[in-house]
Amino acid sequence: MTAVIHGQIVSFGEVPSQVRHESKGALAIGDDGRILWSGPRSLLPRIFASAPVHDFGDCLVMPGLIDAHIHFPQYRMLAAPGKDLLDWLSRFTFPEESRFASAEYAAAAAEVFLDRLVSHGTTAALTFCSVHKICTDALFVTARKRNMAMVTGKTMMDRNANPAVQDDPETGARESEELYRAWHGVGRLRYAVTPRFAVTSTEAQLKLSGQLLASLPGVLMQTHLSESPGEIVFPSAKDYTDVYDRFGLLSDHSLFAHGIHLSDRECTRLSESGSTVVHCPTSNTFLGSGLMKMTHLREKSRPVHIGLATDVGGGTSYSMLMTLGETYKVQMLAGYKATATELFHMATRGNAERLHI
Repeated sequence: MTAVIHGQIVSFGEVPSQVRHESKGALAIGDDGRILWSGPRSLLPRIFASAPVHDFGDCLVMPGLIDAHIHFPQYRMLAAPGKDLLDWLSRFTFPEESRFASAEYAAAAAEVFLDRLVSHGTTAALTFCSVHKICTDALFVTARKRNMAMVTGKTMMDRNANPAVQDDPETGARESEELYRAWHGVGRLRYAVTPRFAVTSTEAQLKLSGQLLASLPGVLMQTHLSESPGEIVFPSAKDYTDVYDRFGLLSDHSLFAHGIHLSDRECTRLSESGSTVVHCPTSNTFLGSGLMKMTHLREKSRPVHIGLATDVGGGTSYSMLMTLGETYKVQMLAGYKATATELFHMATRGNAERLHI
């Protein structure tokens, strides 16, 4: 049934400066949840005159927040300390993710995980699952039941990890394609090819990941890039980005979490390919990985798209609002003063564009 919402309506245009604010605004929402009309309350079309009204007074009514990088199997791990990223993965992450081999455990966890997202105002996310196919199925089933926008994928990793959280190149690719065929485009669900990062994927696995990205219509690709100096260990490549580039993993549907320690050459390739780097300020500071400099990525000669994310469980909060505040602090330390409208744009329309929602 069509409904009308009253409140202070805030929305964004294509750039952050195009912020729109109606102090006495109205939204008309259709049966399918789509916005049919938005504007001043006094101009509400007569066709909606008989629709039920939900009046939120002076409260802000704004687009849902979108998290561009979060780990479903790490939902219980906030603030688990580690010496650095690689120590944290081996001591806490991989043992916890091994529990998602249980369909019952994964299904129960999916309910809690999505409850926490929604309670923090997050209505869509790009999410890592564990290496287990049933983990990804569980998240898709739960998100579909709630009609939630969710982009996710089974993690692919075949080396340098506990055997309980490894697959092999062929199995990882086959199960990823099966999940894509089963879920991509169902309701508001989409699939992302998900090699964890180059340290935990062999060249054979990265090659198959690139083939999936090239062959599956509309699929996204998510991984990690240059999060900490300790993972930049590829002497046969030009640099870390080149490891992914040589297997066709750079594209306008590719999102790389972190991107802290990128060279000019890497930024140029990311820019040319239309790839996105996702800033994760709370996990970067918590794990001591470094400060991502947005000004470095946004140089006019080779600007790189930037998304914004909590990176739970390395990140310390599910709140994208807190993440906006931490982004401001990190960028101040890096010599850049972000604006409130810029950050809100990144967490709403900006992330939606990065995820092709």
